[in-house]
Amino acid sequence: MSAEIIDGKAAAARVRRRVAAEVEDLVATSGVRPGLATVLVGDDPGSAIYVAGKQKACAEVGIEGFDHRLAAEVAEDEVVALLERLNADRAVSGILVQLPVPDQLDGPELVELIDPAKDVDGLSSRSAGLLMLGRSGLRPCTPSGVIELLDAHGVELEGAEAVVVGRSLLVGKPMAQLLLERNATVTTCHSRTRDLAGVCRRADVLVVAAGRPGLIGAEHVAGGAVVIDVGIHRTDAGLTGDVDFESASERARLITPVPGGVGPMTIAMLLVNTVEAARRQLEPERAEAVRR
Repeated sequence: MSAEIIDGKAAAARVRRRVAAEVEDLVATSGVRPGLATVLVGDDPGSAIYVAGKQKACAEVGIEGFDHRLAAEVAEDEVVALLERLNADRAVSGILVQLPVPDQLDGPELVELIDPAKDVDGLSSRSAGLLMLGRSGLRPCTPSGVIELLDAHGVELEGAEAVVVGRSLLVGKPMAQLLLERNATVTTCHSRTRDLAGVCRRADVLVVAAGRPGLIGAEHVAGGAVVIDVGIHRTDAGLTGDVDFESASERARLITPVPGGVGPMTIAMLLVNTVEAARRQLEPERAEAVRR
């Protein structure tokens, strides 16, 4: 068996076209253009590339971009003041603090300062709580992108055996919750899991977000499984994921490559969340207009 490759770039392009149409419709019907504010502290080259990519994607679909850059030595109260201004700014639908931040700052605490209605990364405790309770809210972008890819390829999740390798707050835990929402039977594996290969081989859908290059090989993959590789690592041989792509491809039915798999979906789903946040922020205004 040789797996069909899931093209994340093509899927992301479809999502962006959909978002562009939704932005146009929102502007036409409400006069409101969604806006995304990014906050980058310091001069980390990788973070700068990520933020530039997010701002470029916003421009392509008609979302207003607000790009805030702060010096690495910035005081915490200055960052806090900026977030408070963005929370109050009606032109800003979503706010994203690019992580990691310099050592004198507490990244998770800064995320907590973002108005939950504008938490388009879906990483605050409020957003995590809504996800856990199964209530409507903004979901983390990368796990949402994985679900979008699975849906695009007709992968049936209800009743499926799903295994998530990794339990990070960013991907692993919300990924498991999103799969549970779709009525999959979910197992989460981590560094203390006994017989990792045996557990993974039970999976109809295997999502790997462990942060260890090449961790998952053919011995971890059941014949005909769907394998989603969230990891990305820079090596001397180029970019690679958490999955040994060549060997896993011989057993899987569907598999994501690295690069070009899950990665493009993260920014695409950020755009989706920004438009959704703008819609939600309109609801109180519409309700007030009706009362008047």
